[in-house]
Amino acid sequence: MSILVRDVDILQVNGTPMIRSGEIAVENNQITAVGPAGCAPKGFKPQIEINGKGLVATPGLINCHTHAAMSLFRGYADDLPLMEWLNNKIWPIEEKLTEEDIYWGTMLACLEMIRSGTTTFADMYFHMNQVARAVGDAGMRASLCRGLIGVAPNGEEALTWSHGFAREFHGSANGRITVMLGPHAPYTCPPDYLRLVRDAAVELGVGVHIHLAETRSEITQTAEEHGCTPVQLVEQTGLFEIPVLAAHCVHLSDEDISILTRYGVRVVHNPQSNMKLGSGTAPVVKLLAAGITVGLGTDGVASNNDLDMVEEMRSAAFLQKVTHEDPTVLPAEQALSMATVNGARALGLEDGIGTLEVGKKADIVLWDMHKPHLHPMYDVAAHLVYSAHGSDARTVIVDGRVLMRDYEVLVLDEEAVMAESERRARRLVAEVG
Repeated sequence: MSILVRDVDILQVNGTPMIRSGEIAVENNQITAVGPAGCAPKGFKPQIEINGKGLVATPGLINCHTHAAMSLFRGYADDLPLMEWLNNKIWPIEEKLTEEDIYWGTMLACLEMIRSGTTTFADMYFHMNQVARAVGDAGMRASLCRGLIGVAPNGEEALTWSHGFAREFHGSANGRITVMLGPHAPYTCPPDYLRLVRDAAVELGVGVHIHLAETRSEITQTAEEHGCTPVQLVEQTGLFEIPVLAAHCVHLSDEDISILTRYGVRVVHNPQSNMKLGSGTAPVVKLLAAGITVGLGTDGVASNNDLDMVEEMRSAAFLQKVTHEDPTVLPAEQALSMATVNGARALGLEDGIGTLEVGKKADIVLWDMHKPHLHPMYDVAAHLVYSAHGSDARTVIVDGRVLMRDYEVLVLDEEAVMAESERRARRLVAEVG
């Protein structure tokens, strides 16, 4: 498939100035030209031509931490502390989930993400073969891992399953699917289990996705049981010697930050979930100053309650500004980078996605700026972060394939996805009582 987007303003998110009325050429799944009008190769005859007038092109947004199938639980368990939310509401209903439930819940999440400009997501859940199936059907890009509970009776069996899943799916869907191992958290995965995960990840050549230092109670529990912080505990297992994607990292000491820096741990900031669950405010400004890669995530819909990465950019910026009582920290450009190029780095995918450059994969979002809440236009990046909504995504391209054009999703039957996911959600709630 070849595509030409013409007369479009382009934010490459690579440190260069915005290109006005430029063009982007795509052949197969790669960007072959990006720049001023006329930069496409001579004789280029696109199969699809898109008029970009009034639109802004950015790299696709990257959601670095979510649980996609939890879209079935949107609004099911609100206004509860994390452990009560997990123990009394989420874990009991998750026991009722079937493989088909996971598929349809993920399809609903993919539909929402496509409609809001997200092209890549990192998912930790279970029945991940069904998540991979949904990613394939929706045409998105994803980094997938099964959530591993080391204290569960089937902990080692789940790790063995994950080993096979990685062998089968890492690099599948034309490279759109990559795989990590997913130990849930230090409080559900004892040190010896984390060492098993480390060894498996080394053998497979994949990274690890883990929840880390999310709540104050986690800090207290780890100190009582191990005499150290969660970050220090994980360091002792050797897990940080391989690529690690650490979600949350809300409660960190200065020593913790030094450890994360030393090992090159990538952090995912989930501002809306952290606020909704009352978990606290991650020290994002300190992490960035230390040179740590920080991406953005929504967490699951059940603790957000949507997958809108534009809202996450805005929330991330505002939360740091009010926490530091300093309006200059985490400016719009930095928030946009966290949702794009930093997200790509966090997932180890920066060679292929995260910026709009020749040779990168064609993951492109065209934002409709011709709307009252986006006028007048002074600073495009600031408008995207502070004024836009996910619903302003007009056209979405992933891996050179148009998934949505002029607000019409081309790859999914929206009504069927919403109807089937609604039916399954109602059944689950009825079953759990």
